[in-house]
Amino acid sequence: MWNMLSKRLSAYGRLIRIDKPVGIFLLLWPTLWALWMASEGVPDTKIFFTYVLGTIFMRSAGCAINDYADRNFDSKVKRTASRPLACGEITPWEALFIASLFSIMAFCLVLTLNILTIKLSFLALFLVISYPYAKRFISTPQAHLGVAFGFGIPMAYASTVNHVPLVALVTMLGTVFWVLAYDTQYAMVDRDDDLKIGIKTTAILFGKLDTLWIVFFQFAFASVMCVVGIMSGFGLLYFMGLLFAVIAMALQYPLIKSRSRKGCFRAFRQNNSVGGIIFLGLLLDLLFTVD
Repeated sequence: MWNMLSKRLSAYGRLIRIDKPVGIFLLLWPTLWALWMASEGVPDTKIFFTYVLGTIFMRSAGCAINDYADRNFDSKVKRTASRPLACGEITPWEALFIASLFSIMAFCLVLTLNILTIKLSFLALFLVISYPYAKRFISTPQAHLGVAFGFGIPMAYASTVNHVPLVALVTMLGTVFWVLAYDTQYAMVDRDDDLKIGIKTTAILFGKLDTLWIVFFQFAFASVMCVVGIMSGFGLLYFMGLLFAVIAMALQYPLIKSRSRKGCFRAFRQNNSVGGIIFLGLLLDLLFTVD
């Protein structure tokens, strides 16, 4: 009995990717940037923990929804064939139940925030639910994912200052470029399988120009984040952090130029460091820059 329960819980954990936390951080970093910018370096403790938990819950819900939507495809892709729904460890209704449970938990957290944030949360939920199906219809689902991953930015501002200023939208645009870069790297891992099953990705759309497009998106991301720094009046420490982030992104190129699965996946994972470096520069700038 205990052994059966343990296996079930393990399957649920793998369904929500609790064993692969990099996705949580990639979703969390832009939200943390926004919380610190909106609060001028002193975020409300309750709001901070609400967004950390909410990010974990919504990422879990998103993974479960994604696996439900892709249940007929994942078994045909090398990287995803062992996912619990794809290999029959759990049933589709269980994945929907887990997705609903975590969505409800996230919404309960949102209810502790202001009305504007609650309103924005419905659009955030729509983005999470619709993303897995975007891969059937548009050639750039990574842009859709970018909006979803960046939507914590306007929500963080809404929770903190009760409106969404222009700088929040500019930061969100930068995040979309960042996601386009690293999720194209991720899509390059599965490109051969995706071509066979008819899934649309930027890796397929860009073809042999994929690495050049990734470099372009990284450049666009860095440029937009420079604009964010200027708009926000940040100092040297922020821009030094951004410079180190650019160097970290440049170091990804040798990993993706051969287009090997292993190299592309390593490059994708290294973007966690990029987000963290930018946050550290932002944090230090807000702590030590004197007006």
